[in-house]
Amino acid sequence: MGARTLGALVAPLFLALAAPAAAALPERGVLVPGRDVAGVEVGMTQAQVTKVWGARHGICRDCRRPTWYFNSRPFQPEGAGVIFERERVAYVFTVWRPDGWRTTRGLRLGAPAAEIARTYGPLDRRECGRGMPRPYYALIFRSGLRAQTVFYVFRDRLWGFGLTVPDASPCL
Repeated sequence: MGARTLGALVAPLFLALAAPAAAALPERGVLVPGRDVAGVEVGMTQAQVTKVWGARHGICRDCRRPTWYFNSRPFQPEGAGVIFERERVAYVFTVWRPDGWRTTRGLRLGAPAAEIARTYGPLDRRECGRGMPRPYYALIFRSGLRAQTVFYVFRDRLWGFGLTVPDASPCL
């Protein structure tokens, strides 16, 4: 068997093994307001999410709706999550302020809350987590027809961001 024949046989195997590894939660994700969080959009199917972020995710056992969590590092509560309704993405969001994540306008997770308004203008505010030991609030930026953008603020810092179906409660 010649080198060319061996290469022709091995190349498809290498590509088949490499393709699943290519789909993974990005280390430094970007929010495109009204469109996507690190490539995942409102309305995507579970198969489409798996194609973008990979199959390595945890599934919430106590959630009312199917919810997947993608951790940046194993056993660390940091990364992103997706909530499905009728088998389509209804919410996509960051979890626990993953390092290096930002918006297309350069707003980084961890920024002071005042930076959100300076970057995106006045936004609707919703109180979340009432009755919880540490409440937070959500700022809603209506920038698209298919999704609303949400900025989550905890202790006066941008703790997370995400997208929801239009007019959904921004609170998670």
